Amino acid sequence: MSHELVIKNGLVILEDGGVKTDVAVDGGKITAIGENLDGQRVIDAQGLVVSPGMVDAHVHITPMGGGYRDQWKGYVTGTAACAKGGVTSFMEMPLNQVPATVDGKTLEEKYSHKDELKVDVASFGGLVPTNLKGGIQELDDGGVAGYKCFLATCGDRSIDGDFENVDDYSLYEGMKQIAKTGKVLAIHAENAAITDRLGEIAKAEGKKTLADYVDTRPAFTEVMAIKKAIFMAKQTGCRIHICHVACKEGVDEVIKARAEGVDVTCETCVHYLYFTKDELDAIGPVVKCSPPIREQAQKDALWDRVEAGAISFVTSDHSPCTPDLKDTDNAFEAWGGIPGVQNDVDVMYDEAVQKRGMSLKHFAEIIASNPADRYNLDQKGRISVGKDADFVLIKPNAPYTLKAEDLEYRNQISPYIGRKIGAQVAQTILRGQTIYSQDQGVVSGFPGQFIEKAGAKTAVTE
Repeated sequence: MSHELVIKNGLVILEDGGVKTDVAVDGGKITAIGENLDGQRVIDAQGLVVSPGMVDAHVHITPMGGGYRDQWKGYVTGTAACAKGGVTSFMEMPLNQVPATVDGKTLEEKYSHKDELKVDVASFGGLVPTNLKGGIQELDDGGVAGYKCFLATCGDRSIDGDFENVDDYSLYEGMKQIAKTGKVLAIHAENAAITDRLGEIAKAEGKKTLADYVDTRPAFTEVMAIKKAIFMAKQTGCRIHICHVACKEGVDEVIKARAEGVDVTCETCVHYLYFTKDELDAIGPVVKCSPPIREQAQKDALWDRVEAGAISFVTSDHSPCTPDLKDTDNAFEAWGGIPGVQNDVDVMYDEAVQKRGMSLKHFAEIIASNPADRYNLDQKGRISVGKDADFVLIKPNAPYTLKAEDLEYRNQISPYIGRKIGAQVAQTILRGQTIYSQDQGVVSGFPGQFIEKAGAKTAVTE
């Protein structure tokens, strides 16, 4: 049988690990895995690692503007960066776009941008205090893959339709409603009252550095919020996921809760595994984020927990803005978010596999299969017959230095600029179609699509 496409001669990451084999694709699906497969088109992956395309479970894109956010980033540039970086699908957060995705109407507005996608996109719906009367169900009906809320202060109250963090009642009531859908609630877990007040005090004292900023968001403020989220999950039966954990103590609370039978997972981000507090001020506000990047000891402890399997997956928490919002010598005034989705795969492959000896099997789990499983993206995340033919071909031991002009972002800012990265994304394939290659660049056209009707598991019934 001659297949539409065969990838040959690569080291293919299957569920049991890396194997030298061929992979066949027909109609956008993986149809055969084995030796000596025949294809009408052949991709020679000699010397390359063939991995499942990354499923980045934490990405902010801004397709709708709301005034000044018109210039932040849209799907065209954002998904082009994904393609170049080996991310074939991602979970999109319900903010920072305006209006935020909090009900059926705003979800449909997001879906209206379907012709701007270069990769596949699944959406989070927001849990906010104002959408408890019908909004949660509308989002479920509209096919969101999960929900997201903030325990930290977020949003700009001067912008109509911006996102808003939950109070304790809306968290409790929202969890009850989300539990009935069977979907996962992802949570930004920081104690708002303490971090807000510490920030106010630091600013009043004239503090400006990124190190000062980190000190206003100590690890215990993460832990307090994580413990509250877990306690609420116990009361409501809601499945939860803790986003961007930046401290070992937070991960350990998740480990403890899982041992007690709570359906909870957590992620960390590439930047928490790469940067440390003592280098932040030399880099500048481009590396400001929340929770903040912490000390070397915390970075080392997070790696230990990634390697032990306690941290389910790694994400970018890609959160872009315009350069002017980072152009300040006062860290407290700078926008808090790191644009990083284009360097998920190459940085993680270098840091995890090449520098720390992580198995290819585990690498594929933390970038692809585990996030796909958590959010029920059942066609994604694995090189397996019947799955979508989504691949990233990685060139190992091929160091390069990232330059601003390499970035597909609308605003070419990144803390990885100037960094030597020890692996390269050679080619990205979405449902059998090449969407990026080193010789062609990001391919023209928009083959991506929104992933709808995903995310449901067994719901809680009363």
